[in-house]
Formats: sequence, C-alpha cells, structure tokens
Amino acid sequence: MNLSFFDQFMSPTLMGLPLIILSLTIPWLLIPNSTNQLFGNRLFFLQLWFLYDLTKQLFSPLNPKGHKWSLLLTSLMMFLLSVNLLGLFPYTFTPTTQLSMNLGLALPLWLATVLIGLRNQPTSTLGHLLPEGTPTLLIPILIMIETISLFIRPLALGVRLTANLTAGHLLIQLISTAVFVLLPLMPVVATMTAMILLLLTLLEIAVAMIQAYVFVLLLSLYLQENV
Repeated sequence: MNLSFFDQFMSPTLMGLPLIILSLTIPWLLIPNSTNQLFGNRLFFLQLWFLYDLTKQLFSPLNPKGHKWSLLLTSLMMFLLSVNLLGLFPYTFTPTTQLSMNLGLALPLWLATVLIGLRNQPTSTLGHLLPEGTPTLLIPILIMIETISLFIRPLALGVRLTANLTAGHLLIQLISTAVFVLLPLMPVVATMTAMILLLLTLLEIAVAMIQAYVFVLLLSLYLQENV
C-alpha cells in the first residue's frame, strides 16, 4: 500500500514508451506566439500582461547586462508554471517531481551565471568567497564554507522544487484515500475531510505557482551577483 503512493511519481508509459516527453512538450504550446493580427483575443492579452509584469518584476533590480537573460528566464518560468499546474490534473504526470530533471535545469543555468561572473568580473566574483576584514586565522575556513555554499546552490534549487511538489502530491493522495475509505463508514467525517482536501488542492495550486517563481527568482539573484 505504501509503495502505491509513490507510483504517481513514475513516468507513465504507453505501449512501452515513456510519456514524459509528451508531458514536457505540451506546456510549451501554452506560451503565446507573436502573430500578424492587429488585435488578439483576451487570453492572448492576459498572457502578454502576465509576461510583461513578470519580466519587469524579475529584471528591474538587474544591471542592463543581465537583461539579455530575460527571454530565457521568462520562458523557463512559464514552462515550470505550466508543468506544475498541469501535473495537478487527474491522469497526468508532473515531470518536476523528478530530481534529475530539476537538477538538469538548475545546474547548467547556475554554472552559466558563475562562468559569466568569472569572465566579466573575476575579482568581484572571487571576492564573494572571502568577506572583507576577515581575520587571518579564519580565512581558510571561510573560503571552504563559501565554496561549499556556492556549489550547493544548484542542489538546493533542484531539491527545493522536488520536495515541495512531491510532499504536496503525497499529502493530496493520502487525504483522498482517507476520504474514499471513510465515506461508507463515517460520511460526516469523510465530508469534512473532503473539504480539507479541497483547501489543500488550492494550497497546492499556490505552491506550484510560487515554487516556479522562486526557482527563477533565485537564478536571477545568482545572475545579479555576476553581472
């Protein structure tokens, strides 16, 4: 019974073929494309307003050099947001519950920010490893601690996204299983549990949106330190 709770995090297959590629492709279709029409529909303008506001929020503290990343990080934000929300529908799969995928997104982008900092401003980038005014005896220890904290950033990015989504999905499945078990035995308790499940689902929708935003926001902060 306990193992069946984790079956939802396995990639579903159809005729022996994993459907994770399909679940990764569909969210990109939701991102609006530019058209030659003078006026678009309401959904198109709503998406454009959301993307404009999001890009302004993320890149307003950055230097003009960091604005080159706007298209990449905005697309990543929309992709993570779409994947997280689509994973809440029945009979779907959430690719962002896989640590391998989240690390595959976090590690190259984090490494790119570090390499940009080493190329453009090596002194300032290496200066983050040692705060100014550090006593001589503490210099080796602080350099080691700051280096570990630097290399743990992509791991923290991937684990944070994976852990939050996995915990929410597991909790929803546990409570929904309790509702089906209690329904014939204690209908009143089952109804109250179903109301809690509804509130938890709304909370999970908020978590899916917030975690996508936090993932991209932290990447923009890492970029800000290196441009």
